[in-house]
Amino acid sequence: MATKARRPERRQEPLSRERIVGAAVELLDSVGEGGLTFRALAERLATGPGAIYWHVAGKTELLAAATDAVVATALAGDHTDATPNEAIRALALGLFDAIDDHPWVGTQLARTPAQPPMLQVFERIGRQVRALGVPEAAQFTAASALLNYILGVAGQNAANARTHRPGTNRSEFLDTVASEWEELDPAQYAFTRAVAGQLREHDDRAEFAAGIDLILTGITAHEWP
Repeated sequence: MATKARRPERRQEPLSRERIVGAAVELLDSVGEGGLTFRALAERLATGPGAIYWHVAGKTELLAAATDAVVATALAGDHTDATPNEAIRALALGLFDAIDDHPWVGTQLARTPAQPPMLQVFERIGRQVRALGVPEAAQFTAASALLNYILGVAGQNAANARTHRPGTNRSEFLDTVASEWEELDPAQYAFTRAVAGQLREHDDRAEFAAGIDLILTGITAHEWP
């Protein structure tokens, strides 16, 4: 007796833009931007590419929406009762963690400086810079310094994590680099050789936070014209 072909299982949840963006974030985390295709996304969502296009026009819009979702989560904390310094520090660490978890976000923010995710970050930083009492003429400079530090260091940290050899953890990676530093020419790299031991022991997140504190100290201590 002939048997009927099994029909593919139907999705349990209706397809929505939010669900598509969530799946895109997961795909980006696992395979990166190069692996984000509508075909791969359709397979993950058990649907067809045409159904996805109904909600999202193309890859550019999808990347922007995925970046927006991650940044929105990172900025979601309530810092109403925090001082400006505390709020900036919390915002910076939230973004550092988000980019550490989703390395592609740093690249996307750098590529689209005029898009909503980047503007939201700049706005949040700028409001706290204003609350610090920085003169209006210097607020752009102060906010930009913080923004560039946050995205630059967080992005570099994420890039470093991706350079680890498969099966190599962070401690092993740092030990290897520190050993290479210790073998450098002492005449050319006296300082680098001297801090090689600190490289082995340092915590990326703690160093990042210390840098934020240094910038904030400079902003608040500087005699603005």
